[in-house]
Amino acid sequence: MWSRELANVDFLVEDVPPVPPRAETIPFSRLETEPGGRARIVVYRRPVEIRTKDTDETALLVHETVVEEVANLLGLEPESVDPES
Repeated sequence: MWSRELANVDFLVEDVPPVPPRAETIPFSRLETEPGGRARIVVYRRPVEIRTKDTDETALLVHETVVEEVANLLGLEPESVDPES
């Protein structure tokens, strides 16, 4: 499911997001799109690790984050991408 829609999407992990020094929030992820090009979904490792207590929570937060970004990319609600989210 979704293999065709996500064929031109790269999924990456980076340590920290580029944010201004006085940013009020730090994102868990970023979606980059280029007209006619590949899209990129980047998950930021350190903000996710700081927010979670153990590997189960980390896995759940990464899953929810990726589902949300895929939904944004496809113009859908997250529940349409993963009904169990």
